[in-house]
Amino acid sequence: MLDVRNLKTYFKSEDNIVKAVDDVSFQLKRGETLGIVGESGSGKSVTALSIMQLVPKPMGQIVGGNILFNSPSKGILDLTKISEREMQKERGNDISMIFQEPMTSLNPVYTCGDQVMEAILLHQKLSKTEAKQKTIELFEKAKLPRPKDIFNAYPHQISGGQKQRVMIAMAMSCNPSVLIADEPTTALDVTVQARILELMCQLRDENDMSIIFITHDLGVIAEIADRVMVMYHGKVVESGTTYDIFNNPQHPYTKGLLACRPRLNMKLRVLPVVSDFMEKDESGNIVEKKRS
Repeated sequence: MLDVRNLKTYFKSEDNIVKAVDDVSFQLKRGETLGIVGESGSGKSVTALSIMQLVPKPMGQIVGGNILFNSPSKGILDLTKISEREMQKERGNDISMIFQEPMTSLNPVYTCGDQVMEAILLHQKLSKTEAKQKTIELFEKAKLPRPKDIFNAYPHQISGGQKQRVMIAMAMSCNPSVLIADEPTTALDVTVQARILELMCQLRDENDMSIIFITHDLGVIAEIADRVMVMYHGKVVESGTTYDIFNNPQHPYTKGLLACRPRLNMKLRVLPVVSDFMEKDESGNIVEKKRS
């Protein structure tokens, strides 16, 4: 569904150039969930924004690489080369994104129903009555309580978990082939998080959809992803199946991430950090730190 080749996205400031995404390549198959993990600033979200062609300009810019998308309606498209008008037809239709923090993603002056209806009316030839009915059906599919009431509710009138379900309904409104979820369970309690993950897996299976799931939570990745891509300082340092990454990590950074997970059977006086497990050698390469 998606073939990202040597993607480079840089941000320019008065003093220097930040290589937020530096020569990143990966593929996404139909019906597959790819987990992208790494600490804050590793380039996960910028990779997603680059795919959606939403990198903030003029500071940010894609300076190299190709993003090949297998559009169901138009065949293979290079998203780095099509016009903004063409990208608008793909964005939210064949390829959708759930942004981090639904409270800041939903417009506070419009009802939840109107915001989902807007996406439907933009991409599908439906009347307002038909779009409203489809929105309520999407709310039911997203397992929102009282769908008709939430249709007329404003974002501040519903809970965080319900806002996230509204965002999922909006992203699913046009049956996308690829769904990018940027830390969709951040700030949710574990019970709501589990329900959101279950819902996303259910929707993926029902619609034969591919998912890129971005998070720093390795526990979530172990539960939802088929393959994992580990990013560090804008680069992919390791990728493989979820089983291989968790049971046989090769890169020092991946080993450090896994070692920093809190364990229920151990009591530590000091929480470990990634830098405890890796260092740079004389050539500047990242190597595993020798421990006494």
